[in-house]
Amino acid sequence: MSIFGKLSFKDQAFKLRENAILDAATSVLGTKGYDLMTMDDVAGAVGISKPSLYKHFKSKEDLVGEALIRLIDGAVDYLAQLDAALSPKNKLAALLEWALRVRLDGGLPFLPSTSAHVRDMLMRNLKYVTRVLKLNGQIEKLVLAAQKSGELDAALPSDVILFSYYARTCDPAVEYLQRFSKMSNEDIVRHMLQVAFDGFHPAR
Repeated sequence: MSIFGKLSFKDQAFKLRENAILDAATSVLGTKGYDLMTMDDVAGAVGISKPSLYKHFKSKEDLVGEALIRLIDGAVDYLAQLDAALSPKNKLAALLEWALRVRLDGGLPFLPSTSAHVRDMLMRNLKYVTRVLKLNGQIEKLVLAAQKSGELDAALPSDVILFSYYARTCDPAVEYLQRFSKMSNEDIVRHMLQVAFDGFHPAR
């Protein structure tokens, strides 16, 4: 049974509106960035008043934190649903493919903005930090397992692979290719995965 089946009609409507607000916040963040985004922007995108928006989220920081928590939860859920028989490298590739598709559909990358203010704001959000640490731990285990199995270079420090992997989820090349190339989203994902795991060497 879904969570909505356990909620009253009023609570279901509240939850649906909350999801619509998070969708709108994600879209506005993607186009304007954190500093330029306003609560008026989000309320206007959803079609509700600003007082109604504040019933769900008390501040812009609160709203952005929840939008990023939803992304992290989606990644954790996706990892949990992957075939256990997949190799560690293939699991990393599958998660990166998921993240790239989320971005191409207007979603957010894993990593927060390079803005120091945004980083500080998120580090104060215990719920966000807890979720990030959980996801980081799962990805780090996959990196170490892939190095141990020989799928990834064991001579590289695992942190180099880990943070380079995160960087691929927010590589601006994705947006540039979507906006300025004639490639389909499928081709963008395929080529970005090749670059992430094989660099610029010819495909094997």
